[in-house]
Amino acid sequence: MKLRDLYDRGLKLRQTMYGKDMVEKRMSAFGKFGEPLQDIINSHAYGDIWSRPALPMTMKSLTVVAMLAAMGRHAELRVHIKGAIKNGVTVDEIREVFILLTLYAGIPASIEAHRIAMEVMHELGIQ
Repeated sequence: MKLRDLYDRGLKLRQTMYGKDMVEKRMSAFGKFGEPLQDIINSHAYGDIWSRPALPMTMKSLTVVAMLAAMGRHAELRVHIKGAIKNGVTVDEIREVFILLTLYAGIPASIEAHRIAMEVMHELGIQ
């Protein structure tokens, strides 16, 4: 597949997962300086990896949410919780991933993940 096709497919998937406005905001956040990074994200992350068919989107989303929470990548965790919910992941599933996180990444990581999830759910009008 041509790089432009991957880019277009990735951009479409990102917009489906996060909404057009959020994607445009993130793509323009670093101006011209950030364009190469956005090209990589659209083409390779979403146009290729996220578009692979072997895993359902819910599983991909939960996996990424768990990894970001464990690594303490809070800004990206916020974005991916929103995407996970859009992909059909339930609040209960996110909570269970954070319970597992408690055992394998520690209580502080889980507390922060819970806090961020609560903020995101409040923003989305959930619970």
